[in-house]
Amino acid sequence: MRSFLACILLIPTLHAEPRKLIFDTDMGNDVDDVQALALIHALQSRGVVELLAVTTSKDHPLSAPFASAINTFYGRPNIPVGAVRGGATPDEGKYLGLASRKDGAGEPVFPNNTTPPDAVALLRQTLAAQPDGSVHIAQVGFSTNLARLLESGADASSTLTGIDLVRRKVRQLVVMAGAFDSSGKFKDHLEFNVVKDIRSAKTLAGNWPGPIVWSGFEIGMGMRFPSASVREDYRTPTRHIVRDAYVAYCGEHGENPTWDLTCPLYIAFPDRGYFGLSGPGKVEISDEGKTTFTAAPNGPHRYLTHSPLQAARTLEAFVQLCATPPAAGERDHLK
Repeated sequence: MRSFLACILLIPTLHAEPRKLIFDTDMGNDVDDVQALALIHALQSRGVVELLAVTTSKDHPLSAPFASAINTFYGRPNIPVGAVRGGATPDEGKYLGLASRKDGAGEPVFPNNTTPPDAVALLRQTLAAQPDGSVHIAQVGFSTNLARLLESGADASSTLTGIDLVRRKVRQLVVMAGAFDSSGKFKDHLEFNVVKDIRSAKTLAGNWPGPIVWSGFEIGMGMRFPSASVREDYRTPTRHIVRDAYVAYCGEHGENPTWDLTCPLYIAFPDRGYFGLSGPGKVEISDEGKTTFTAAPNGPHRYLTHSPLQAARTLEAFVQLCATPPAAGERDHLK
């Protein structure tokens, strides 16, 4: 029997207007990036978000094509994907090779765009085209692209500097980075997304001209994706990019933390009680990559919190949303 929450999630949930979203990801390191983008497509099919663009911060030539392959798999091949230049983690990882896999006829198993534009140029172009104060950004990888956006100058897309463009166009930034566990369990944890590009993380935390909500290491670590869902809920279509990537990364029985899924879910449903929220303050990043939050009445930063009940509800939402197949009319290309 499906849970009550699962039944609710099967009903399309519409905001007055879909939340405009840019997804910045280090696609190819952990598989939670794949699941987070799948979750975004499920939310778009429900009319909750509109995915404007994807930018990748992992510096491997298949990172952006793999993100493009996910968009194509879900019937949205025209969503643009931009790639970092001169970034971190140039290794291929465990699943990016799926983006170049061919079938027996020599055709791509998961079609994609293999010539992505520069990530910062795409960010500027995308922001410039949107109404003021309308764009939400989920950053679930390194801060490389957004730090470079802040440092960018006027170009063909906009006469504004990067920082002024962000100030005018971005409503909210939600970042999976750092560690803010008040229990002290992860007090000194040096989180991956921060330490792989500390300079950019410090630039982002110190100079972003708007509110930031941080989803710390402890949030996703407390919710591991059930492997039974991967084995049982992804049987169709036969070639399923999310299932194949998950199995390549951690096997059929691995239960992976859900760090990156937290950001788009919070953006979509900030008031549904999936997460708590700290008071206002300011995040600072040390030279070795440690994140410290200092409370301040008018601080621009907050971080997500979680109770055991919230964790259970949130994980159930992840399971149901990630398993959503391409909507009717969006899957004619699948076999």
